Amino acid sequence: MSSSRTQSSSYSSSSSVWQHQYMKLHFFSRIRSLLKSKASSHKRDLQSSNEISRTQKDSEKVVEPPEILSKPPEDENEEVVLQRTVKKLHFGTFEEKEKAAIEIEKLSREDKKMRKLMAELGVLQVLVSMVASDISGHQRSAVMALIQLSHGTHTNKALMVNAGICSKLPKNVEILDQSTRYGFAELLLSLSSLTSPQLPVSSSQILPFLMETMNSDMTETKCKELCLATINNLCLVLENAVPLVTNGAVKTLLSLMLVKDLSEKALASLGQLVVTQMGKKAMEEDSTVPKSLIEILTWEDKPKCQEYTAYILMVLAHQSWSQREKMAKAGIVPVLLEVTLLGSPLVQKRAVKLLQWFKDERNVRMGPHSGPQTSRVSSSIGSPVSPRSAEEGKKMMKNLVKQSLYKNMEMITRRGNVDLEREACRLKSLIISTSSKSLTY
Repeated sequence: MSSSRTQSSSYSSSSSVWQHQYMKLHFFSRIRSLLKSKASSHKRDLQSSNEISRTQKDSEKVVEPPEILSKPPEDENEEVVLQRTVKKLHFGTFEEKEKAAIEIEKLSREDKKMRKLMAELGVLQVLVSMVASDISGHQRSAVMALIQLSHGTHTNKALMVNAGICSKLPKNVEILDQSTRYGFAELLLSLSSLTSPQLPVSSSQILPFLMETMNSDMTETKCKELCLATINNLCLVLENAVPLVTNGAVKTLLSLMLVKDLSEKALASLGQLVVTQMGKKAMEEDSTVPKSLIEILTWEDKPKCQEYTAYILMVLAHQSWSQREKMAKAGIVPVLLEVTLLGSPLVQKRAVKLLQWFKDERNVRMGPHSGPQTSRVSSSIGSPVSPRSAEEGKKMMKNLVKQSLYKNMEMITRRGNVDLEREACRLKSLIISTSSKSLTY
């Protein structure tokens, strides 16, 4: 009985050793076949180039000894480096794998064909497993290599997702240094170009990582810009609206839109989310809306931000009396009047449309033709606005328009006076300089 047990244990150990050796043999034979195919194609290129050069030399009647076809030492070194690097990545220690990942990053950056070859050698799966490592250098080198391997190839991106890169993202962003944090953001931006079925947004760690990175005070502005660009790509897919809102994207974007360096990208994503039911509801329930949006309307140096903000306000105000009332109390009408005079053509058009909805902000309900209505009023009942209140509303609008015009005229006059003073000073200095030059003594 004991002899049979020893025989079975020895048999299992020998079989495991045999399987490991078989894997190694299969791996190296695969590398050898790939390198042979690459070398043969290179030889064909050399032969064709030699034939062309020989025909040219024959036409010129110049006799030279035939060239010996051999591999250049550079290609030979490259193949040796590739074989050694891939071997270390698969079977090496932690330090060797880190060095191999750095070498793969260099090779992938220099040669586009190398990226496809790396994927065929099973490099992506090993690098994805290294991303989950607790060692910062080990993790950073793997992320940087994956970034280079994802550039310009849709297949490699899909292979990374299939290998589980979306579930291996770090759950605690605060422990990452700035370079690793930036690397993860760049990698996710590259992967966000995949279609919705290929990229599991709702069931992965992508959105929690992006939200935590953007909400962190330690994250640099450039890294937040990459995260916002990734969110913008995800917002283009309608199915991603629910997971984005659920993970707090609206609240994060509303806080980032007040930062002028990040405002344009944040508002662009909010403009995609506000047209969805959940996105609009999340914005309406936020305490900073619409006051923060009205503040952005006053940014004369950011016309694109004004256009995005006016669009978001139009969507929020459409068929929502409560939102229009909140906007009116926050002082949107004077700001809209100023924008209609000094804004870009697009924001002027949107501001005029909004002003049509705020003709009579003191009344409980708006007229049937003054803007979008929450409830339809029958023509037999008539307008809910009395003639007296309508007249008061017209007078109020005239006074607001006059005040805005006076304010803008004062601003324009003040700017003109400053320009005239500067021009007078410049002319005075010019006259003094020219008169001093004309003196003979």
